[in-house]
Amino acid sequence: MSIEIPTLKLISHTLCPYVQRSIITLLEKQISHERQYIDLANKPAWFLQRSPLGKVPILLVDEAVLFESAVICEYLDEITPSALHPADALTKAVHRSWIEFGSTILTKIAAFYSAIDEEVFETKRLNLINSFQILEEQLHASPYFAGDSFSLIDAVYAPIFRYFVVFERYHLKFFDQTPKVKAWGEALLQRPSVQAAVTDDYFELLHEFLQRKNSVLSKLSNIGLTNSGS
Repeated sequence: MSIEIPTLKLISHTLCPYVQRSIITLLEKQISHERQYIDLANKPAWFLQRSPLGKVPILLVDEAVLFESAVICEYLDEITPSALHPADALTKAVHRSWIEFGSTILTKIAAFYSAIDEEVFETKRLNLINSFQILEEQLHASPYFAGDSFSLIDAVYAPIFRYFVVFERYHLKFFDQTPKVKAWGEALLQRPSVQAAVTDDYFELLHEFLQRKNSVLSKLSNIGLTNSGS
């Protein structure tokens, strides 16, 4: 029995990691959709009317509006076959817990690249390393979080690792003590859906975004732009 997929339109921003989660899920599930990018510095009135939190992503499902990436990803998973979430209730709950942990890492990343004081910068770097050390203890399989099968939790963490394509060019040693986390990130960044979840100019736009921060990170020399591993 065929499943009828409603008309889907994802409202996006080119750099948003939460948008990337949704796009990866759409691509993994091979769901037909329209994608529209907006300028978050100049949010359109129609967007503010549709987005209760004024944030991306939002998913327009016919006339309905979904917001928050975790909700969007789970909805997309549930309306299509071959679930990306585990079937077992406890295992699914464990994955959801670590998805939330991934969101805390994104918050720490923002604090890291925004730090304007070198002491604060180092503290934020160590905070990220600590998060990866906690993750290291959870990784018992490869290449993905749950082993051979790509799951929603992988879609959540892939945008996290994309930042470090740039950050690691500064030789900041984020993954020196976490080889399993490093290998996981490398595997995710090779996934076609992950690579296709950003525009071709993503790293250029990220570079410009970081430079505008006037932070410690933006002042590091040899920032370099690369698309390798994206």
